[in-house]
Amino acid sequence: MEDDTNARNPVGEDQRMTALDERIKAVREREEARTKPTAGAEADANYRMGSRVLAELIGGIGGGAFIGWVIDQAIGRKSHWGLLVVMALGAFVAFRNIFRISGSSQG
Repeated sequence: MEDDTNARNPVGEDQRMTALDERIKAVREREEARTKPTAGAEADANYRMGSRVLAELIGGIGGGAFIGWVIDQAIGRKSHWGLLVVMALGAFVAFRNIFRISGSSQG
């Protein structure tokens, strides 16, 4: 009879469940603290935007200069009007993209 009573209501089960619940709660709290956005998240976003603007500027001007130089070499011109024109076009496109980037973040 005593074995029947212990089988239906084990003594250690409640203690194990509460210990497991406490461990799960502690793990959830640590995970929330680890994944919580910090004050540096805004600085990281600004850093990424600045890097993107710099990449647009360098890519636009440098890419335009390279394409213009290739055009000048292909045509065989000794004057570098192709380089200057396409580089200016690349700068225009780069600044247009930078204005689009800055306009999309303010909203």
